[in-house]
Amino acid sequence: MYLSIAAAVVTILLKFYAYHVTRSIGFMSDALESLVNLFAAVFALIMLHLSRKPADEGHAFGHSKAEYFSSATEGSLILIAAFSIIRSAIARLIEPVPLENINTGLLFSLLASLVNLAVGVVLIKNGKKHKSLILEADGRHLMTDVWTSAGVIAGIIVVKFTGWVVIDPIIAILVALNIIYTGYKLISRSASGLMDAAIPDEDIQKITIYLNSLKEQDIEYHSLLTRSAGQRKFISLHLLVPGGWSVQKGHDYADQIEQAIGSLFDEPVTVSTHIEPVEDPASMNDIGLDRK
Repeated sequence: MYLSIAAAVVTILLKFYAYHVTRSIGFMSDALESLVNLFAAVFALIMLHLSRKPADEGHAFGHSKAEYFSSATEGSLILIAAFSIIRSAIARLIEPVPLENINTGLLFSLLASLVNLAVGVVLIKNGKKHKSLILEADGRHLMTDVWTSAGVIAGIIVVKFTGWVVIDPIIAILVALNIIYTGYKLISRSASGLMDAAIPDEDIQKITIYLNSLKEQDIEYHSLLTRSAGQRKFISLHLLVPGGWSVQKGHDYADQIEQAIGSLFDEPVTVSTHIEPVEDPASMNDIGLDRK
């Protein structure tokens, strides 16, 4: 995240200089997105530190959901920038302005894109490695910025060789629409996490395959409930074991099951089990959130 902040500062300087020397609304739209990157990266760093705090009395399940606030904030800032770009672009469509020093602007914009490309790759790679929504979201945002810059550069090259200055604000509007889509995806993903969405289907399948393998030992299960909170997964289920088992034996077996499920994943997992007698028909009744 420190790398992301440094990259944002560098690209802001490069892109705003490109806008300053050319007066291109396309370059301005690209620079505004980098400005959003800076605010988002600083906020993300704060939320990353918060999400890493251990559980305490007031937050018994930890602070991992702080990551979702970062992603939502970044998405909101992106939308604000996008609508600002559209407003400026419409004004430029009504009154076109010739561009100046195009070669210099293209050079500085290209340098900024290379910086974003390098940092974006690093962030996405580490986000996937550490299962961090913050890092991956920021990395994907930077990669979107790279494609945005590529489109802007291509459009300015067309303006340079054709003299059609109206292309400049059109590019800016297209950039803004792409930014709006990116912001929507970030906010949607954050909302899903804050609403305690279940873990991915492929992860649930890992769990069910393992639990189904226990049926050979006359062990049944039901009421499998899951949710994600940032990096951490929460999994709960009911284990149906022989009613003649001692409390100690049932407890030890449940511990083994919990550890086995946790070992299926690389990221932090909290597994909770509830023991019931397999002979009791009532034990097979699934429960919901309110244990009914």
